[in-house]
Amino acid sequence: MAALNNPQDDVLEWARKDNRRFLRANIRVGDLDRTIQFYTEFFRMKVLSRNDFPEQKYSTAVVGFGPEETHFVIGLTHNHDAVDKLDLGTGFDHFGIATQDIYATVEKIRAAGGVITREPGPVAKGGNTIFAFVNDPNGYSFELILRPPTPEPLCQICLDVTDIDHAIDFYKKALGMNLLMPKYDIPQDQCTVAMVGYGSDFLQTTIIELKYKYNVKEYTKGNGYAMVAIGTDDVYKSGATVELVNQELGGKIIRPPAVTPKTNSKIIAFLDSDGFETVLVDNEDYGDYLKKMKEE
Repeated sequence: MAALNNPQDDVLEWARKDNRRFLRANIRVGDLDRTIQFYTEFFRMKVLSRNDFPEQKYSTAVVGFGPEETHFVIGLTHNHDAVDKLDLGTGFDHFGIATQDIYATVEKIRAAGGVITREPGPVAKGGNTIFAFVNDPNGYSFELILRPPTPEPLCQICLDVTDIDHAIDFYKKALGMNLLMPKYDIPQDQCTVAMVGYGSDFLQTTIIELKYKYNVKEYTKGNGYAMVAIGTDDVYKSGATVELVNQELGGKIIRPPAVTPKTNSKIIAFLDSDGFETVLVDNEDYGDYLKKMKEE
């Protein structure tokens, strides 16, 4: 007699088979013009959209290496006359950008008075991967990684977590991600990292790098990094997966599946077990929204 399917297994299997793609990350910035200039001049990103909302006293922009329909992008928000100071917190670690001219980029940023927090070089003595770290005008950290051309140059978000095994389990189950690089220690930096994402080749896609810093048990979120948005073919099925995983691994749904009036898209928003927000967005609705924005 054939074994009956476990409904919980069916829910988790949906997340693994769903059509998912990293859409955007949203951050708050202190000076929108200066931030855009930095990203376009030094990272060679493009301004994909920009909007001002004077009555609501905020402005937004979207920057990236290609159209939103096919590329992971960064959404920038500047609050006019903000009474609360921009606070990056300690939990968001950095973005990663794949580049073919890491040395020239670092020198251009240095010549312009920018902040270089790690000079170009290998991860460890004898290592093959060359990388550097720089800060943008707001203090956000960007890792520049020397790589051949890739379809997704904005290739990484790094989040600091308190239990890396727990975090890996959460992202695999709740978001259907694959462990693209098993966790490994970097003793000289006093941390353990792992890479999760979609597909099978972390060099060809955007990934989330999970980082555990030795003996650090708590991080602050601040008000800078807001969330990451990921596409899904069914917000409601995805919501059922998240709800099930929340019961096992923590985290919570902060916005149940519903249509958001701003974009007329079905979404669900939730926090992972470390308090980082993810928004799942209906793929078809998101495509219609982008098409409408281009027509206006």
